[in-house]
Amino acid sequence: MPTDLPALNRPIKLAVLISGGGTTLLNLLEKNQAGQLDAEFPIVIASREDCRGVERARSAGLHCEPVVRSQFDSVETFSERIFDLCRDAEVDLVILGGFLSLVQIPDEFAHRVINIHPSLIPAFCGKGFHGHHVHEAVLERGAKVSGCTVHFANNEYDAGPIILQKIVPVMDDDTPGSLQKRVFEAEREAFPEAIRLFATGRLRIDGTRVVSS
Repeated sequence: MPTDLPALNRPIKLAVLISGGGTTLLNLLEKNQAGQLDAEFPIVIASREDCRGVERARSAGLHCEPVVRSQFDSVETFSERIFDLCRDAEVDLVILGGFLSLVQIPDEFAHRVINIHPSLIPAFCGKGFHGHHVHEAVLERGAKVSGCTVHFANNEYDAGPIILQKIVPVMDDDTPGSLQKRVFEAEREAFPEAIRLFATGRLRIDGTRVVSS
């Protein structure tokens, strides 16, 4: 039975989960300030206390809560803490913005967690494929195009229904770094677009497929 996601008709409340520099968070804040998003950011959750994204979030006046995996005895208790914070903040959507720790998504958050991956899923994805590892694999395989994928997250790596994808060319003289920059420029547009589709009720989930209107 297809699932239609309802329009919010108000600013969408986002929880942004980070593990590094917070570049995805900064991009979303810039898009929001430019009027290209209509969002609120009641909480940022960091998997490391010392990552640069914590400082950036707090400098932007956001509440940032470190939740460090090593301080919990299981994925279950780690995940419970994260989603308790999301409940308390009454968020509509959880954004995995370069969040590298595995989480278990509760049933009530099904189709309310989205991730961006720096390749065209199902290529170059799954456990171990993150950051520069993805771009190194793309170049090693000799792929002619790459890109990014925004998808609903579930409890398997990069396996949830795909919301949208954007393609970038792979140049003959690319390095992992240069390809990463080109893919990130596509990510900067793709993630806000997916959030807008969600917030305006323009997504329908039909099994493993997402149809947008």
